Amino acid sequence: MAKIAIDARIINSTTGRYVERLLYYLEQIDHINHYVVLVREKDRAMYMPTNPNFKVVVAEFADYSFAEQIGFKRLLDSLHVDLVHFCMPQQPILYKGPHITTIHDLTLLRSYSSDKNLLVYKSKQFVGQFVFRHVAKSSQYLITDTNYTKTDLVRALGVSSSKIKAIHLGADKSDAPPLPYPDLQNKEFIMYVGNQSDYKNIRKLMEAHQLLKQRHSSLLLVLVGRLSGHAGASLRLNKVWMEQRKFKDIIFTDFVADEQLAWLYQNARAYVFPSLMEGFGLPGLEAMLYGTPVVSSNATCLPEVYEDAAHYFDPKDIIQMADAINDVLTDKKLRDELVQKGFKQAKKYSWKRTAEQTLDVYKHVLGQRN
Repeated sequence: MAKIAIDARIINSTTGRYVERLLYYLEQIDHINHYVVLVREKDRAMYMPTNPNFKVVVAEFADYSFAEQIGFKRLLDSLHVDLVHFCMPQQPILYKGPHITTIHDLTLLRSYSSDKNLLVYKSKQFVGQFVFRHVAKSSQYLITDTNYTKTDLVRALGVSSSKIKAIHLGADKSDAPPLPYPDLQNKEFIMYVGNQSDYKNIRKLMEAHQLLKQRHSSLLLVLVGRLSGHAGASLRLNKVWMEQRKFKDIIFTDFVADEQLAWLYQNARAYVFPSLMEGFGLPGLEAMLYGTPVVSSNATCLPEVYEDAAHYFDPKDIIQMADAINDVLTDKKLRDELVQKGFKQAKKYSWKRTAEQTLDVYKHVLGQRN
């Protein structure tokens, strides 16, 4: 029996689904080890353990801050745990206890989003370069979402591939009954779900949509994502950018409940993923579960995750993007094939398997036997 801390401070971020699902299934499969789950105060109610071996501790330390380096280290030392799982690279670099780190991708080091203060972001990148390299060396093990990112880490950070375990994420449908989205019933639309940082390439998607309207005059583009708060900054900028160009028939939904998201997936003509770089590409798999054909960028890890269950395009080529979407809208045979392949592809991925493989990493580091 061991005491394991899981740094879940990102549970309310865009990658929080990973942490939430990991914890949910670890509770189901591990009744031996004891877990301390570390969250920010504002997110305390987001995770309520049902397994008595799991408890929540508040860790009110911002990412890449001095408090994280000093106060968080002090908290971890006081917990006297046998292993820490940092679910993102940000962590106290002076922490000396056994730990593993999940690195989803190298986006922080390779991209910039115009919704961020340039000086602050460049400073974070500078710190991030050091932190990533230190983490790669100090962690007993690294976990990535894909083999693509595993290879990327070896190339970029010089870490041995034997120290990295690629563990795919899962995909699941909401149990909530679908609820129609106002004003979209009986409308033809394509959709995208998620944040809209520059590397997500949403402006090119909007341009491709405007080209498509020459062939599909009533086609709507639906962009799902929260407009309010810090997380919505990139969406608000893109909305202003769209309005300045007088683009038509693009809808920013703001936050939608699970019931409405399920309905949007089920009724979309296609899910479009235009990203320039990804660590996994979870929304495309979720779309497949709902029977939505996926039209995807061919960048980074996406062909590894979707295989032949998506119709691909070069994300830098607006005309190619529009043509690929048009293929799915007009070719019934292609569309039906993508739907059937999508169902099969999404079923290859399991959050329970993600948790099982992660627990195997814990046991390996701790020297536990099955």
